Amino acid sequence: MFDDPNVVLHCEKIDKIYPGTKALDQVSFDLLKGQVNVLIGENGAGKSTLMKMIAGIEQPSSGKMYMDGKEVYFKDTNAARAKGIGIIHQELSLFPNMTVYQNIFMGHEKKKGIFLDDKAHSEGAKKILKRLEHEIPPDTMVGDLRVGQQQMVEIARNLNQDDLRVLIMDEPTSSLSAAEVKVLFKIMRELLEAGISIVYISHRLEEIMEIGDHVTILRDGKYVADAAVKDIELSWIVENMVGKNTQYHRFERSIDLSKQPKMLEIKNLCLPKKGGGWTLDHVSLDLKKGEVLGIYGLLGAGRSELFECLMGLHPEHTGDVFYEGKKLKIKDVATQIQNGFALVPEDRQSQGLIQTLDIGKNTSISSLKDYVKGLFLDEKAENAAVDEQIRDIHIKVADKRLPILSLSGGNQQKVVIGKGLLTKPKILLLDEPSRGIDIGAKTEVFEIIHELAEKGLSIIVISSELKEIMAIADRICVLSNGKKTGELTGDEITEDTLVRTSYAGLGTGRNA
Repeated sequence: MFDDPNVVLHCEKIDKIYPGTKALDQVSFDLLKGQVNVLIGENGAGKSTLMKMIAGIEQPSSGKMYMDGKEVYFKDTNAARAKGIGIIHQELSLFPNMTVYQNIFMGHEKKKGIFLDDKAHSEGAKKILKRLEHEIPPDTMVGDLRVGQQQMVEIARNLNQDDLRVLIMDEPTSSLSAAEVKVLFKIMRELLEAGISIVYISHRLEEIMEIGDHVTILRDGKYVADAAVKDIELSWIVENMVGKNTQYHRFERSIDLSKQPKMLEIKNLCLPKKGGGWTLDHVSLDLKKGEVLGIYGLLGAGRSELFECLMGLHPEHTGDVFYEGKKLKIKDVATQIQNGFALVPEDRQSQGLIQTLDIGKNTSISSLKDYVKGLFLDEKAENAAVDEQIRDIHIKVADKRLPILSLSGGNQQKVVIGKGLLTKPKILLLDEPSRGIDIGAKTEVFEIIHELAEKGLSIIVISSELKEIMAIADRICVLSNGKKTGELTGDEITEDTLVRTSYAGLGTGRNA
């Protein structure tokens, strides 16, 4: 029996055992009423697993949960939803081949007689999206939206639940711009005022200090500490989370980049936008051998589209691309891989990994042609190459034949990087390489980037996180509304300059 009027849900000594691993070990957790309950820990700490128990996606191996003084057991998500619990997943759970309004009303459709009332669905979707300051046409196919817009649809879907008491938000801002994060925080405060309690999982520590009320830290599946946000500092969170105070540090380069040749030169790259205007508007930049070039900008600035053009995904683009001094004819992805380009995409789940394949095959899939002998695959050579990559970039894995989803987010990201590296690229394109991974894994990914650049690999990195891009980039190009609005080096690279430059290309009509 557990009854505390300040606690909306209490977890008592929860265990979760998977074959070969204990994801949760005697974890007790109080979800405080009317507060933003922050849950934090490194990848593999058990945060998402605990939330899956509360949302009815999975069931505890042992332990109990209580609501309103009574023990509850959620055999599935419907049972949890009946108690007013909603969850926004880190990896989006939308239907790409359905419209925005169909996704928002999935599972609680309105009917007019025996037919679905799509007019009511469309109007309802408009209303919720207007509240989120994201007025996407309700009949747009979700698969046609950018990741940030899809994230807003996922949030809208949960706000459509009438009897909501608890909203779990697992990395809700990982795909959002700074302006969109502000809107989300405003909505969260409105939800608190309406009596809804929030569980908030994020790796962005500054966000936690801004929006959180109470922090609980997990490490290696165990409870470590909890405290009110007003009583703690960032250093306390980091020390409890990783056992040591990890800060991003700027990497010292042994290469004199001023003496390095240009590997890539882009001149007046343009990409037309559907319905008129430009997604990329006469963008010019260059990249030297062994350089880490950062691309910074708000969501919708054209950053990912720049990479897509370089990889042959937009044959309609105009402008010239020179590779090692020669004009490049960009045909398709396969040709660009042969030309020495490799892309690590922003959305690792849908674009970077094949979830039905194991860790080893996900690592080697892009370079299998290198291990063909006659008509057959030389598995010995393939395995040796995969083992070397696992060793080189420190992928924490017991057996490469395990499913890819058995790895933490940080290690999955390393597999996607390893897959690109096995194609032996000369230019590596990294789109948000630290998205949705913890501070320890981020540091490891940054070290990998630095080591590769020191060996002479030319790298372009897109990141939405100011401190990250300032730590890893030798030079930063800023995009805004499809235009290049700045190029910063050395002492010019400051948070203030980056933010001001990223807003420079926006018209007065856009909400900054």
